[in-house]
Amino acid sequence: MKFSKLQATGNDFILVDALTGPGEGDRRELARAICDRHFGVGADGLILVQNSTIADLKMRIFNSDGSEAEVSGNGLRCFAKYVIEKGLIGKMSSRAELSNLYLAIETLSGVRKVKAYMSSNKVNQVEVDMGLPQFQPEQIPVKVKVDIIPILDYPLVINGKELTLALLSMGNPHAVSFLSRPIADFPLAEIGPKVEKHPIFPQRTNFEIASVLSRGKIEARVWERGVGETLACGSGACAIAVAAQLLDYVNRQVDIILKGGTLTVSWDRLGEVLLSGPVEEVFTGEWLEERS
Repeated sequence: MKFSKLQATGNDFILVDALTGPGEGDRRELARAICDRHFGVGADGLILVQNSTIADLKMRIFNSDGSEAEVSGNGLRCFAKYVIEKGLIGKMSSRAELSNLYLAIETLSGVRKVKAYMSSNKVNQVEVDMGLPQFQPEQIPVKVKVDIIPILDYPLVINGKELTLALLSMGNPHAVSFLSRPIADFPLAEIGPKVEKHPIFPQRTNFEIASVLSRGKIEARVWERGVGETLACGSGACAIAVAAQLLDYVNRQVDIILKGGTLTVSWDRLGEVLLSGPVEEVFTGEWLEERS
């Protein structure tokens, strides 16, 4: 099985053309095996390119633990580069405008629009329309009773630490905590999995810790549901930016500085959230499905 490995601000994915194969095998098992960083290729997730009846193509994404995710902002950006450069979208020229290319990609959380910036027939930057943020508890989903929506200050005690969480969905659930101390000191490996699997989150959650540096910059770390701490997370960056705007910490456009690099998020508080950043191919190879 041929594959390509791509990364977007350190959030790395293995991409496979599933338009003609592989078949409907155990994709969860494949994801766990191929994403293993010691015995496999190594990645945060496995992405399959499939046909769509409502968009240009469909993206299926499986986390490194085998669970299927609704959407991934960085995954979408890697997906766009992969399908464009592999020539998998058919009539590219019909959607090309100057040096930009526009795609519609189906995900489990709906169709997402993508704008790829081209240079010498290569994609070096991708902007994703991540859709409207959702704030109702049943939309996130989260099992809490609150009087005020959006939920920007929900208290949660983990291991004796009291967290104040902003809860929202970017097509997948997020819990964002803004800290007044350096995020490097936060025990994310200890607290992250307990927030992710807390009973109030019926589908588990992504967990972000953030520190506002200025009205245009936020430093952050991310614990991704089904993966663990990652170098970056596109939907997580969007969740951080949305929560920070609603708390009046930042302007409408903000840079989210993550371990793997910087993502830029724009939101006008009315429409869709826009996510942009660099993306690159790391290598290509073949996965030997029958290995000793």
